[in-house]
Amino acid sequence: MSQYSNQPTYPQGPQEPYPPQQHGGHGGHGAPRAARNGLGTTALILGLIGALSGLIPLLFWLAGILGLIALVLGLTGSGRVKRGEATNKGVTLTGAALGLVSLILSVVGAVTLFKVVDDGIKELDKAVSGQDAVKKGTEKEAASGEDKSKSKAKDKALAAGESAQYDDKLTITVSAPVKYTPSEYASGHTKGNKARLVTVVIHNAGTKKFDASGVLATARAGKDGTNAEQIFDENAGTMFQGSILPGKKATVKYAFDVPADAKNLTVEVAPDFDHNASQWELKV
Repeated sequence: MSQYSNQPTYPQGPQEPYPPQQHGGHGGHGAPRAARNGLGTTALILGLIGALSGLIPLLFWLAGILGLIALVLGLTGSGRVKRGEATNKGVTLTGAALGLVSLILSVVGAVTLFKVVDDGIKELDKAVSGQDAVKKGTEKEAASGEDKSKSKAKDKALAAGESAQYDDKLTITVSAPVKYTPSEYASGHTKGNKARLVTVVIHNAGTKKFDASGVLATARAGKDGTNAEQIFDENAGTMFQGSILPGKKATVKYAFDVPADAKNLTVEVAPDFDHNASQWELKV
């Protein structure tokens, strides 16, 4: 037996209580979890950048991507707020709203950009290919109200006295051919052939002056479309010169050498590179 076994024990002073143990799991009393606000904050940042990008149509694709991500993160973050896992309800809802705005601006930007590009391509094609003329009736038909023709002049040849009008209000009229007797000094006429004179009138009804120095008139005759050579004479064979001011007209007479057996004369007038040529089918 130990020599200390029969000695009394005395209290050693107040004892410090043991701190309560931390227990995890259900029903425990652990420390509160940190708020998970990352999704809402990220949604706000991406939504703001997406909305600003959406104001620039060229960046519609960036606005769409960021807006979709912001909307998804914002809705997910809102779910966390409802479950009590996050505390930034306002930031989360704002991020989701900005994501939706970014998507809308993305669609508007895409439509705007595609329309601008499409209009640009059309303008470029128009500049390269030139303007097509619209058929107008004769002055007599216009005065009587009988002119109902609105077809493209390129689709069908015009008749004598009818006009080809372009988008810029440039109008060209070719008269019916009349007999012409070349002088002995005329060039381009073959003895035995018929000579026919047509009058070409250009009316500039637009707002800008038209350079007429590039106007070219050619002709073909007969069912085989034989080239009708232009006759240069003292009274015919001159060319359009200078510019035609808005509201003004210019007139030139062209004489063509036509085979003796030809029954028709096709006259083509090409104003310039910006206007497509128009044709007139005339009887000789």
